[in-house]
Amino acid sequence: MTATINDAHCHFFSTTFFGALGGEAAVAKLGWEAPGAPEALADRWAAELDRHHLSRAALVASVPGDAASVSAAIARHPRRFVGFFMVDPARADAASQAAVALESGLRTICLFPAMHHVPVHDERALALFDLAASKPGTAVFVHCGVLSVGVRKKLGLPSAFDIRYGNPLDLHAVALRYPQVPIIIPHFGAGLFREALMVGDLCPNILFDTSSSNGWIKYHPGLTLAAVFRQALEVVGPDRLLFGSDSSFFPRGWVKEVYERQAAALNEIGASAEVREKIFSANFARTFP
Repeated sequence: MTATINDAHCHFFSTTFFGALGGEAAVAKLGWEAPGAPEALADRWAAELDRHHLSRAALVASVPGDAASVSAAIARHPRRFVGFFMVDPARADAASQAAVALESGLRTICLFPAMHHVPVHDERALALFDLAASKPGTAVFVHCGVLSVGVRKKLGLPSAFDIRYGNPLDLHAVALRYPQVPIIIPHFGAGLFREALMVGDLCPNILFDTSSSNGWIKYHPGLTLAAVFRQALEVVGPDRLLFGSDSSFFPRGWVKEVYERQAAALNEIGASAEVREKIFSANFARTFP
């Protein structure tokens, strides 16, 4: 394994998160561990990082209104975690709630346009970019492309998503308008890889996270994970790729297999030790010092 690993994409499935899905009954149906208090879940994650020799991780509050859970985790382990939180720009209190979350120490606003049916160039979303720009060190995470929430599917819950809102090209003018704000596109654009590369090429403040299984590759006949890394490195370079696992629930914990597949893909294309260190560690440390 790389000497130091920082994971830019782990979901903090808190008690509040499960409450939005049906509470204890949902946890029982899934057969997962109940998260307990945020501090207890934070300790569980810290132990998981220790077990796999990870240095730091981003924890994502994965439903709107759950920023306080991740704030508690950050307060518990401030040197191990960076706080991300989901915001629904359609809510009237979105900007005020995001401001409170940032003041509590969280550092990245997460937008899911296909989930909330608000384009990133909508004034309601731009108000959140304004907020990020006003607080140096704040990033914005924008999920683009195919969106499927595994826990909702397992529970048989409907997902009224619309991926027409998730085109990375919608970020072009926004990224140019806020050049000081790092904008993270997860999963290499989740199926809209070409479009993600285009906007990344045009906007130096666009970063990609490499997270999850990258199952979207099935939409691109003949494409491999190694080829994805090769093309991303050619277009945006090694300084704008952030390793992510998309880990989420316990007892599964941190998904080491994702790291192993990505490390193997980088080996396949002959990536240097310096490039690997940037992707797996240094870029995260620079973005979230």
